[in-house]
Amino acid sequence: MATHVRVRHHDRIVEGILDGERIRAEDGAVIARSEAALLPAAAPSKIVCVGRNYAAHAKELGNALPSAPLLFFKPPSALIADGEPIVYPAQSKNVHYEGELAVIVGKRARNVPASRALEIVRGYTICNDVTARDLQKADGQWTRAKGFDTFCPLGPVWVDAADIDLADTRVRTLVNGDVRQDGNTRDFIFSLPIVIEYITAAFTLEPGDVISTGTPEGVGPMQVGDTVEVSIDGIGTLTNRLIAP
Repeated sequence: MATHVRVRHHDRIVEGILDGERIRAEDGAVIARSEAALLPAAAPSKIVCVGRNYAAHAKELGNALPSAPLLFFKPPSALIADGEPIVYPAQSKNVHYEGELAVIVGKRARNVPASRALEIVRGYTICNDVTARDLQKADGQWTRAKGFDTFCPLGPVWVDAADIDLADTRVRTLVNGDVRQDGNTRDFIFSLPIVIEYITAAFTLEPGDVISTGTPEGVGPMQVGDTVEVSIDGIGTLTNRLIAP
């Protein structure tokens, strides 16, 4: 299994395979891991998220199950890497974690049928769909609540599509070491092929775009100083700490 990373090495962005304490760059260079700064696992033109894709999560928020995939965007400006801080915005008093499996798109895609949808997947990574829950309710739509700077931790690595079993992959979120979410991708309401078909019927996905597939039950508030870890079997753990504005 290959573990891929995006890093900044001196003045350039490098993608490569993590090999212990070395990074084997796509151009053949070998870089010491200690000399590179980790970047978000992808550099998307857009981040497409699926809301309420686990029945138990919809129930815990008092929402009806969607009859079709419920989509929203997070802006690329919300992206941060593993280890970078999530900033608690002054406008909110109720910021939640939402651990999710995320898809990295590998090729330009429009009107892709479900039967061929997985052909466009380059790989999988981890997303924390940070949400200002009070603003989500107050605004009546989700753009501000989901889109603050630092509200999309993504990484720390990505793995090839063949290395993840969508029928049985565990997704967990821990806050200060305590397990808050413990779900499995087998419980998706809408499978990834259905989600990709639905998205690409509306707009074009570009290489590097990210699809975040929804969060399992157990979402809840974070406080300044908390450390949040999202762990997904076969990928690793995304860790970020919440800081004051």
